[in-house]
Amino acid sequence: MELKDVSLIGIALAMDALGITISLGINPSLVKKNKIKFILSFAFFQFFFLFLGGLAGNLFDTYIVSIPSIIGGVIITIIGIIMMIAAFKNNEKEDSILINKSMYMLLGMSVSIDALVLGFTAFYEEHIILLTLDGVLVGLITLLICTTGFFLCRYVRKISFIYKYADLLGGLILLILGIEMIFFNI
Repeated sequence: MELKDVSLIGIALAMDALGITISLGINPSLVKKNKIKFILSFAFFQFFFLFLGGLAGNLFDTYIVSIPSIIGGVIITIIGIIMMIAAFKNNEKEDSILINKSMYMLLGMSVSIDALVLGFTAFYEEHIILLTLDGVLVGLITLLICTTGFFLCRYVRKISFIYKYADLLGGLILLILGIEMIFFNI
C-alpha cells in the first residue's frame, strides 16, 4: 500500500479517537498526566490492532468484518451512559470515572477496533516489516491528531457552560459516537 493511502487510512482511523479525545478534553478533572496516558493508549492500540489484524487477516476476514464496530460502539455507549449518570449524581469534579486506570485501555481498545478490521481486510497481504511500518505510521498520526485535540480543548473548556457540564457533554458525545458505530458502520 502506498504512503498516501496509509496516511489517509491513519487520519480516518484517528477520527474516532479524536471524537473521544474532545469529549475527554473538556472534562476539567483530567490533568496532563491523564491526557498523555489516553493519547499513548489511543496511538498504541491503533498500531497494535492494525498490526494484529494484518497478521491474522485471511483467517478471520469472513467471520469478524461486521462485529468489531458493534463491540466498540457498545463499549463507548456504555461509558457515555456511565459518564452521564455520574454527572447527574455527583457535582464534584474530583471523582471522575475517567481517571480509573482501566479506562485508558478500555477506551484505547474500543476506538481501535476499526484498525483491527482494516488490518484484516486491507493489510493482511503485506510483508511483516511493511505491516509494522504502516502500523507505526497510523499510530503516530493518531498521536498527533489526539494531541492537537487536547490542545484545542483548553480553549473550549474556558466556556463556563462547557466546564460546568463537561461530564454530561462528554457522556453525550460518547453516546452519540457509540450509537453511530453500532448502527452506521456495519
